[in-house]
Amino acid sequence: NERKIPDKDERVVTYEECRKNHAASIGKYAVDGCCEFMPAGDEGSSAALRCAACSCHRNFHKKVVR
Repeated sequence: NERKIPDKDERVVTYEECRKNHAASIGKYAVDGCCEFMPAGDEGSSAALRCAACSCHRNFHKKVVR
């Protein structure tokens, strides 16, 4: 099992907890508790931008660049 170690110039991007405010329309703040983005479809498809766990768009999830 070989693990590829990223070059120092390579960045690894992950999407973590969902930050969509489901109560914004009533002036409150409530998130759904989704802790990690999981694509709902194959890479390159429009479904890949939706989270399989919470159905939110990937943009609502916290982007982390390492």
